[in-house]
Amino acid sequence: MFQYIIKRIAQVIPLLLVISFIVFSLIQLAPFDVIDSLATPNMTAEQIELLKEQHGLNQPFLVQYYIWLDNIWNGNFGHSLLTHHNIADDLAEKIPNTIALVLPAYLTALILAIGLGLLSAAHRGKWLDRFIDGFASLGIAVPTFWFAMILIYIFGFRLNLLPFIGMYSLGKEGDWGDFLAHLALPYLTLVMAFMPDLIRYIRTSAIVEVDKDYVTVQEAFQASKKEIFGRHIVRNILLPIVTQIGLALPMLVTGALITETIFAWPGVGPYLTSATKALDYPVIMAVLLFSATLVILGNLLSDILYSIVDPRISKGGGS
Repeated sequence: MFQYIIKRIAQVIPLLLVISFIVFSLIQLAPFDVIDSLATPNMTAEQIELLKEQHGLNQPFLVQYYIWLDNIWNGNFGHSLLTHHNIADDLAEKIPNTIALVLPAYLTALILAIGLGLLSAAHRGKWLDRFIDGFASLGIAVPTFWFAMILIYIFGFRLNLLPFIGMYSLGKEGDWGDFLAHLALPYLTLVMAFMPDLIRYIRTSAIVEVDKDYVTVQEAFQASKKEIFGRHIVRNILLPIVTQIGLALPMLVTGALITETIFAWPGVGPYLTSATKALDYPVIMAVLLFSATLVILGNLLSDILYSIVDPRISKGGGS
């Protein structure tokens, strides 16, 4: 298994290089560049050329890429053109805020989805299955921002029970009660955003197991449905659930862009939105690269967890 993990890690390194090159190339191909963000209408051509020289934009493409990659390798993501803050410091501040919102929401959604997905599969074709499947379909169809606005209207305006802007009230930074009150609405929004797809996924995985021969054998021995699901089916759908946990890693940072922006949660979402509006390319490149890296690491984590749960994977056996 150790050799399998080392092999997978070795495969990730060149992939990260390719991703970094693609991110850098896409930004270079954008219709506007850093100079468009910095230049003013009163600048002369000589002043614009001086700006290009100061930012290294007069260098060949590959030289610019090498310099950027070398800076990234050394932890230097550059400075925001909008705020002039160090991007690495900004991300170090905002990523934990996003994780504090997304992680509990995803874990709650996963736990509820496992229960509802198994319940739906156990009553396949009956009214309970149709109700749960209909609920999941409705959740998939409803846009996240619309559900967020409904929560804001009901609990923020009509009932005036919960705050809906920011992470703390002014002067209450560090107050856990105030934090939880601000967390409630975006947390509920994300639970409802994550859960429907997970319900469908787990329901489908459980139904596949229900149709297998070992379930028929258990039924022939008069095992109860509770025993079949609790002892056998849950164990066998562990693999696809583990896969989902690994693939969910990128969502810890980028899974709440819309929700964070709506609730003004001080995470990666508003940070990227502001950077995009202001053509703050250093920030955009840093967030895109970080997000792409998390996707790759999520797949790596998924493979590693898969190989731990099912050692046949690392030995080259069947899945």
